[in-house]
Amino acid sequence: MVTPLSKKSTTKEIKERFDNDVERFSNLENGQQAIIDAPLMMDLIANAAAKTTPYAKRLLDIGCGAGNYTIKTLRILHGLDCDLVDLSGPMLEKARERISKEKSGKIHLLQGDLRQIDLGTERYDIVLAAAVLHHLRDEADWKRVFIKIYNAIRFNGSFWVSDMVFHELPAIQELMWKQYGEYLKVLGGKNYRREVFSYIDKEDSPRSLTYQIALMEKVGFKKIEVLHKSSCFAAFGGIKTGCSDTILI
Repeated sequence: MVTPLSKKSTTKEIKERFDNDVERFSNLENGQQAIIDAPLMMDLIANAAAKTTPYAKRLLDIGCGAGNYTIKTLRILHGLDCDLVDLSGPMLEKARERISKEKSGKIHLLQGDLRQIDLGTERYDIVLAAAVLHHLRDEADWKRVFIKIYNAIRFNGSFWVSDMVFHELPAIQELMWKQYGEYLKVLGGKNYRREVFSYIDKEDSPRSLTYQIALMEKVGFKKIEVLHKSSCFAAFGGIKTGCSDTILI
């Protein structure tokens, strides 16, 4: 990363960009084209959530965008109550419109920054977080959010992530970043690659897959699985088992 954390996009700036980009996030077949293997990761996470949490009643979708991951999950697990979190009001309204056409239960919208929203304690059977955690900044941010998510999940509930990941070894990061750049160039040419790299550098602060798995273990998840990894993107998750005591943030 070139831009230091202190100079990254503000929450307001990120919200404004997503307010004006709703349709791009409404493609259930292809997902976000800038994400490598987006359709595969959507399918893997929806099926993993269904297989590991078959009796789920309530789902939380963090950074829901236009609702793709929730829709995929509802097509396997019908009738879930869905709480949707996003910075963008237009995104939430689009998600509600699309999800209401599925076999869902109650739909509840929560607009705002995940770090400030009260997720409660042991409310959810499934928590989804797709292309959102990379907006977290420092170590304290990451730890607080993972604890908050862990506390919000019921005993035997599951947490599933699909996101950009960086790498621990600089040489591997350089290799994977070059590979990702070639993927973007094939999609839209050099200008498209430059555009995507520019907003990633300005907006995002991803952590490695190993960092996030270690953090999941630290906050209490005992059973963790990596579903898929390709270049700078990964799908993974875990189950809340054992002690269900609330962890203090």
